[in-house]
Amino acid sequence: MDALQAYREAALADDDPVHLIVLLHDQLLRDLHRALDAFEKKDIPRRANEIDHALLVLGQLQGTLNLGSGGEVALNLETFYNLTRDNLLRAVIEGSPALIEKQSQHIVGLREAWLEVRRKQPARDPQGVSVAPPARYDQGDDDPERVSAWKA
Repeated sequence: MDALQAYREAALADDDPVHLIVLLHDQLLRDLHRALDAFEKKDIPRRANEIDHALLVLGQLQGTLNLGSGGEVALNLETFYNLTRDNLLRAVIEGSPALIEKQSQHIVGLREAWLEVRRKQPARDPQGVSVAPPARYDQGDDDPERVSAWKA
């Protein structure tokens, strides 16, 4: 088994949905990088395969959106993914590697935003229980038993 495959399998064992979204963005960027390479080498079948896979990954990302409860963020991501799909198809029709490169740059920016979300998530123990301290301490809470029960 190669190192990338081992990394992917270990990452999938992680129950952190934000991490899985970051991994999908990583795959999307790999697909687009390979498509750009195929453009350079005038390898049309490979370019088509890479763009096809990128479109599948975009579909998977869109499938993770909860438009019912995700509010404006989910709607904005839906719009972003639709525009990305449209621009990738336009890049193929027009033969424009520059348009693929531009989509890659946008995806890198979105990936960075997801990484920031992940950094701000509370740490979890192996059973998935949050181990972050309480968000605030009520100064009026003078019950020493309750206050001393909290452990970091």
